[in-house]
Amino acid sequence: MTKREAGWELYRSFLAVARDGSLSGAARTLSLTQPTIGRHIDMLEASLGLALFTRSQAGLQMTAGALRLVPYAETMESAARALGRAASGEAEEERGVVRVTASEMIGSEVLPGAFSKFRERHPRIAIELVLSNRPDDLLKREADIAVRMVKPTQSALLSRKIGELRLGFHAHARYLKRHGVPETLAQLRRHALIGFDRVPSLRRVPDFGFPVDRELFALRCDSDLAQYAAIRAGFGIGVCQVALAKRDRLREVLPGALDLALGMWVVMHEDQKSSRRVRLMFDHLAAELALHVARESV
Repeated sequence: MTKREAGWELYRSFLAVARDGSLSGAARTLSLTQPTIGRHIDMLEASLGLALFTRSQAGLQMTAGALRLVPYAETMESAARALGRAASGEAEEERGVVRVTASEMIGSEVLPGAFSKFRERHPRIAIELVLSNRPDDLLKREADIAVRMVKPTQSALLSRKIGELRLGFHAHARYLKRHGVPETLAQLRRHALIGFDRVPSLRRVPDFGFPVDRELFALRCDSDLAQYAAIRAGFGIGVCQVALAKRDRLREVLPGALDLALGMWVVMHEDQKSSRRVRLMFDHLAAELALHVARESV
């Protein structure tokens, strides 16, 4: 007798238990009962002929076999969510859901304003925003649209380059009034600098004539958003987008000393061309982000 193939609902319960470490927690997450979650796990184990969890004092622990299944189950989850978004509105109608992924800084500091304008024009389109500094794979349908700071290379993706965002040293006027304005890179080292803790924010660091490591910074944090908040609060001098700094009336320190810029692209899968709501968001973001880039020259 042929085994019945396990359906998505069983893998969904499996992922919930894997993430929470308990049947009760998974039940709350999925709005199901604990016996239902337990039955799903039993059915999946029977279908696969594989033990998925062992009990411990800390809760349910995944077996080695379960660990191997997680990335495949997550791919199924992404596909199921994409299917739900696709079914949420007809292709040529202005309704449904659009899922956008962007970096922490762009997603928190730039996109909310763009989304507000979009909502006024298209109130029947719901927006999902994923903040992530890693490039989500649109080929796996983790999102409908991505705002990326690295040029996409997959042939199945459609991208539009918006421009380049220049980076520079900035500080609040309040800090500079108290501590003075450095006139050379050597003087910069005497100030309260804001930078990374464990992971360098910049992929390429120019030669400043002195080592750039975590010991250089008075405030160390791996969140670009938190670093920017510290600059705005007047803690010290840090690196941020010139466009954002101009918007928030921060002062650039040592203009031109940091010769770095980030390219920016809006990207979607070529299959999304037939979806009106995705095209509307794609074009809207391209236009709004172009205005953000243009702020540098204002």
